[in-house]
Amino acid sequence: MNYSVIKKTDIADGEGVRVTLFVSGCRNMCKGCFQPCTWNFDYGQPFTDKTVEEILEALSFDYIQGLTLLGGEPFEPENQKDLLELLKIVKEKYPQKDVWCFTGFQLDKEILGKSRANTNTAKEMLKYIDVLVDGRFVESEKDLTLNFRGSRNQRIILVKDTLDSGKIVLSKLN
Repeated sequence: MNYSVIKKTDIADGEGVRVTLFVSGCRNMCKGCFQPCTWNFDYGQPFTDKTVEEILEALSFDYIQGLTLLGGEPFEPENQKDLLELLKIVKEKYPQKDVWCFTGFQLDKEILGKSRANTNTAKEMLKYIDVLVDGRFVESEKDLTLNFRGSRNQRIILVKDTLDSGKIVLSKLN
């Protein structure tokens, strides 16, 4: 897996101050995407053990609320294995920190339904994600007034509550 950047004090991609990892690789290729350079799986630099150490160090500060994963596309099958391992390490070392993930895939129809994103690894990733912002960016539904979303079709989902209930549970931030 490659990644494009790590932001160590991000306030735009989830609640509080966050560490944000932008992974490379996305086949969704949404029209109007804010960083189409990340569609290329080879963009950026290789994700290594040193990258994990850098993320863990950045998360160590008390003012950091959690980790955010975006892309590119975290749920592309090529990215899932490395991200699952990262999520396990983060949750073990920092159980009090939350994890947000942004994906172009819809949770119920694609990650848990029929698509390339639906893998056993993806289902395990969900166990470590607290908040999932799902759905492709749709340029005709772009709305700059939304919390943590670019277009009105996207949802902010409470993952644990959703998995426990079997129904999509939206955050109050929607």
